[in-house]
Amino acid sequence: MAAIDVETAPRAQPGLTPVQPKDRIYNLDVLRGWAILGILAVNAISFAWPYQLTMAGGPPPGALSHADTIGLWVTDVFFADKMRTLFTMLFGVSVFLVGGERFDEGRGRLLRRRLLWLGLIGLIHGAAFWYGDILLHYAYCGLLVMLMRSWSARRLLWVGGSITLLWGVVATLASWGMANMPAEFAAKMQAGMPSADPAAIQAAIELYRSGWPAGLLANLETWATFQLMASPFLILVTVPLMLLGLGLFKSGYLSGRSPLWVYLLVILTGGANLVAFAWFGWQEAIAPEGSDPTRGLAAAAGGMAPLITLFYATVLILINRFGLRVLTALFAPVGRMAFTNYLTQTLIMVTLYYAPWGPMWFGTHGPAEMWMVVIAVWVAQLIWSPLWLSVFSMGPLEWLWRCLSYGRMVPLRKASVA
Repeated sequence: MAAIDVETAPRAQPGLTPVQPKDRIYNLDVLRGWAILGILAVNAISFAWPYQLTMAGGPPPGALSHADTIGLWVTDVFFADKMRTLFTMLFGVSVFLVGGERFDEGRGRLLRRRLLWLGLIGLIHGAAFWYGDILLHYAYCGLLVMLMRSWSARRLLWVGGSITLLWGVVATLASWGMANMPAEFAAKMQAGMPSADPAAIQAAIELYRSGWPAGLLANLETWATFQLMASPFLILVTVPLMLLGLGLFKSGYLSGRSPLWVYLLVILTGGANLVAFAWFGWQEAIAPEGSDPTRGLAAAAGGMAPLITLFYATVLILINRFGLRVLTALFAPVGRMAFTNYLTQTLIMVTLYYAPWGPMWFGTHGPAEMWMVVIAVWVAQLIWSPLWLSVFSMGPLEWLWRCLSYGRMVPLRKASVA
């Protein structure tokens, strides 16, 4: 996933120019950096294994070591759904920061161009490299959100928050209900859900490992299926999250200007949800296969992922609010280069797992090994982002995107080093 790089508070102006580094909003860069790193932990299995496995939501085939069990638990509890939620909320903020109010025709045209170029880049990214692309989905959801970007903070929070809460309640009740329904009904429901058929998984592994064009065509087919079958339905989840994020920004929450008691309430609620999910999730992780020692409580606690997302965001916001930026400074450069870092994550993972020029690890790594790869990519991005930004004002792909959006070449090197 990628979010538009932030602009300063939007205002009508005769000549539009890209935002300068000094005018960026620090909290948003920190949150975006945290999200772009965390999303790789969730996406790793989609690079390393066939979609049949990821759709079924099960672990890779074979015996799991204790390290593998811990790896799956960490991903599920601390990262899955939380990072996508945060990135989506931040994208909603960016729609407003780039496009301004609806009466600002100049910024509106700029926003439309940026979203259309984002959609084209996402189309290439998904069709040619990795079926899990989110950029195209964000582009057309952004075109919908831009129509509502001038809503008040109150309205955005009510509409976006209410729908998001509704989906969370539905997911929680559905998960608990599935675990506690009569056995015969549970069997019928299970029969209609995706399953990780070993033969299909093995066939897909062999196809990807046979090199291109077979692997490329397999990815293209999977991407097209997801775009037709899943992406349209996800609009109902994505757009409300974007509205919620924009409402939190307009209210001052993401800038650290809300009352302290509001932040503490979110930390208490979201933190309690995270602790419950971690506890119940671990009991489920170490239980024998096919058993459910928590009677659905683990899955139910996981259904309220946005609460955990807000917990993470609030902790980072308060750290900055109380002058401890030294603890969050490492995330900001990664967030300033979120577009570049998102797409380079794909390039690295595709190279490692199924590109013909790489080692072809597809279908061979368990969760613990995937975590080793993820951490290595994290370290690389935490190092190269500040190094790049010490010379240049933005990431290379951010620069390309801006040039396309503005229809002209924009400066890349910092003025002091030009």
